[in-house]
Amino acid sequence: MKLVAKAPGKVNLSLFLGARRPDGRHELITLIESVSLADELELVTRAALDDEVVCPGVEEPNIVARALVGLRERGWNAPRVKVTIRKQIPVAAGMGGGSADAAAVLRMASRLARIDEAELPGLAASLGADVPSQLEPGLVLATGAGDLIEPRAPLAAHAFALVPLPHRLSTAEVYREADRLGLGGDELEFAARLPDLWSSLGLGQRLPERLLVNELEAAAVSLCADIEPALAAVRDAGADHAFVSGSGPTVAGLFWSPDGPARAQAAATALAPRYPGACSAVPVPRDFGFPLFV
Repeated sequence: MKLVAKAPGKVNLSLFLGARRPDGRHELITLIESVSLADELELVTRAALDDEVVCPGVEEPNIVARALVGLRERGWNAPRVKVTIRKQIPVAAGMGGGSADAAAVLRMASRLARIDEAELPGLAASLGADVPSQLEPGLVLATGAGDLIEPRAPLAAHAFALVPLPHRLSTAEVYREADRLGLGGDELEFAARLPDLWSSLGLGQRLPERLLVNELEAAAVSLCADIEPALAAVRDAGADHAFVSGSGPTVAGLFWSPDGPARAQAAATALAPRYPGACSAVPVPRDFGFPLFV
């Protein structure tokens, strides 16, 4: 039996840093959007003693293997499986590729064999801060440590030009650098962000410039000097707004309006000679990553 699914990458349209929590994480307010740049997963059942995860080109331990272990511990009794991941999302680049893959395999698992759906959010949160937001693709507002999720209606028409850089940034390292730099607003500023975001997230609205903020950006730039010229290049290519995606180092250019996809594609084409791998992407709906039997 074989299942296939897409695992869309994400961008953080807003990311505001709050206080450090007792568990070492930070309070967050972040608006996360799934995009069409996606990994592809294939899950095949087989007669074997163990589950297996294959991800060509990625040598480090894969979060998908941890997801399968967590599923088994929670009573998932499907036959053993082999999961093959075909990477399109840059690795350690701030686009949540590993988290997207883990979320996709959780969706696939629930399609393959019965599991208590109430278990999935807790399992997702145990795997990583970005995994809960990716259980269902789309636009979500995440709070807490990123594990409290509220799906939101689509914004006004827009698209992205995405510029990967030949560097990897550890999310933990970027947060440590943010702490060293003293990034993030004070408690009153942080508390004011959530109602401001809520009031700006009506169906078909454009997010105002004051909320298109990534408070991790300065930490990512501090660790990777190549980000600043990439931001400038994306602005010069016509983006309405340029920002670091998540913990970086991927740079995203935001193009509002119905012609945003065409403008983003033109920008990506112009940027590609200097930044190989530059591409355009559009937001995707919740059914984008729905697993299919083949």
